[in-house]
Parts: sequence; structure tokens; C-alpha cells
Amino acid sequence: MKSKQTLTLAMSALFAALCYIGFSYFRIDIPVGTEKTAFHLGNVFCVLAALFIGGFWGGMSGAVGMTIADLTTGYVTSAPKTFLLKLCIGLVAGFVAHKVFHISKEDARKVSLPIATVLSCAAGMAFNVVADPVVGYFYKTYLLGVPQEAAAIWAKMGAVTTLVNAVVAVVVASIFYLALRPALKHAKLLPTV
Repeated sequence: MKSKQTLTLAMSALFAALCYIGFSYFRIDIPVGTEKTAFHLGNVFCVLAALFIGGFWGGMSGAVGMTIADLTTGYVTSAPKTFLLKLCIGLVAGFVAHKVFHISKEDARKVSLPIATVLSCAAGMAFNVVADPVVGYFYKTYLLGVPQEAAAIWAKMGAVTTLVNAVVAVVVASIFYLALRPALKHAKLLPTV
């Protein structure tokens, strides 16, 4: 039991670091007035973590890694929103992957593994495509005191980058998961969720 917990914690820390790297070093900033948004690869590892270690730990990996990235790369005001949204991405993707499709159990899958993987990633990222601009608008308007017109413009720009990030995350995370899963399973490093 203890080795399972240690493996989950170690993989969670690894994915948090990958989320940090995916946002901090693989990012293209898009200035929008006095604010900015970004194309980045951080969500890839958030969704990938949810596939490998489950929704809670995957979401926490994304939340911690990308919140630290926000705090260290000039996105400080977005850090609380990032924590909440990345946690939810992991929870949604992990729920669909492990509770709906049971991807960690060989005999319980109702659909093929590639389809279940893509749909699980898509569910987590679909949540983000809807929630990020909406939460961002209310966060900027009511917590940061940004005028509604400016918050609406930033939300629209954020929606475009979020959609691009989502498509990239679904494709790349699905490919990585399907490529890495057999190797981790063979090495007995694939956690059972």
C-alpha cells in the first residue's frame, strides 16, 4: 500500500514539474492591452496526469505546477484562477477516464483505449474552453475591479487561446498517453486508480 502512495506522490510531483515547464518554457505570450494571454503546453501535462494518476492527483499536479508558473512568469494576478481551473480540468478528465471508461482496468473498458483517451482529454479541455473565459471575466470584473468592457475583450481573446491550447492538449496528451502506457505497464509503474 505504501509503495502505491509513494508512486502516486512521485508521479504527481513529476507532472507538476512538467506542467510548470510546459507553461514557463513552451509559451507564446499574446499581449491584450495591459494584460496578456498565452499559447502554451502546460495543459498537456495536466490532462496527461489525470489519465495516469487520476482526477484529483492529476488536477492537483496541474494546479500546483501551473500556479507556480503563473507566480514566476508575470501572470501573478491569474494564479488563483489558474489553481481552480487546472484542478477542475484534472477532476473532469480523470472522472471520464477512470469512472466512465475505466482506462486503468483492462477488462472493464466499454470502448477502445484510444477512443476513451481522446474523449477523456476532450472532456477536461471542453470544461476549460467554457470555464476559462467565463471565470476569467467574473474574476477580472468583480475581484480585480477591471471595467466590464475591458474584461469582456480579454475574455474573448482568452477564449481563442484557450481553444487552441485545448486542441493541442487533446492531441498531444492522447499521443503521449498511448505511447507511454505500455512501457509504464511493463515496468509496473502504471498506478491503478
